[in-house]
Amino acid sequence: MSLLEAILMGVIQGVTEFLPVSSSGHLALFKLLFDVEADTGMLFDVLLHLGTLIAIFVAFYRDIFRMAQELFAILGDFFRDVRIFFGNVFLRRDEPYYKLINNSYRKFVMLVVVSTIPTGIIGYMAADVVEAASGILLVPGICLVLTAVLLFLSDRVADGVKTPRQVTYSNAFFIGICQGYATLPGLSRSGTTITACLLSGFNRKFAVKYSFIMSIPAVLGAVVLELTDLKGIEVTMADIGCYAAGVLCAAVVGYICIKTMLVVVRNKKFIIFAVYCLLVGLVSIGGYFYTL
Repeated sequence: MSLLEAILMGVIQGVTEFLPVSSSGHLALFKLLFDVEADTGMLFDVLLHLGTLIAIFVAFYRDIFRMAQELFAILGDFFRDVRIFFGNVFLRRDEPYYKLINNSYRKFVMLVVVSTIPTGIIGYMAADVVEAASGILLVPGICLVLTAVLLFLSDRVADGVKTPRQVTYSNAFFIGICQGYATLPGLSRSGTTITACLLSGFNRKFAVKYSFIMSIPAVLGAVVLELTDLKGIEVTMADIGCYAAGVLCAAVVGYICIKTMLVVVRNKKFIIFAVYCLLVGLVSIGGYFYTL
């Protein structure tokens, strides 16, 4: 892989991760069309997602910092409740328990945790299928057409009012399942999860925020799993330089696109991306059958 190819893939990742046109699908198409090979398998793709993860941290740092604080507070209150439980049972005390979910940010944290469970299960079980599907032009094509359908639907969903306090854990679990299936190349993660949020009645601004922040545990998990499979893979200094350039491009471009998506969703402008995904998907499908 050349430095230019790495930079181009970083830009593609940054644009397509947050704009609802599928980063995995475009990266797969780029590799297939230009015969790009990475000797480290899926490692570079995962690192590119790490770049866009940096963009999420920068764009929503206030929310993420507060959620991290509340996560530790929840754990602290949980262990206090365990101590109180044993004191009440064995020492015959009548001490009240701490309420674990007592504000919107704590609810936000627990919703993300619930969403992560089905995503993690589906992502782990389907990892080999996803990697194999990335090498077949037909799969990204079909999934891009499905993305177009989802985006067309999302613009026609009535505006919701749900913020963390009103969102149910069943809503979160459903969105987590959608995110798990969105690991397929061509099925936009942001488009799929934002549509799932809107169908669940989320406020449009919160739907974008939830979609991006809920990706953090999934991406970190994918990075950890990929790093544990690095045995026998040789990464050269040239690879490291190319990968670093790709990650930086993905982070910078991704931040710009996050800000763009906040405007797009609020103004119901998904139709442009729906048409684009439909056209690219149909061309990919046609290209697959043409090369048979």
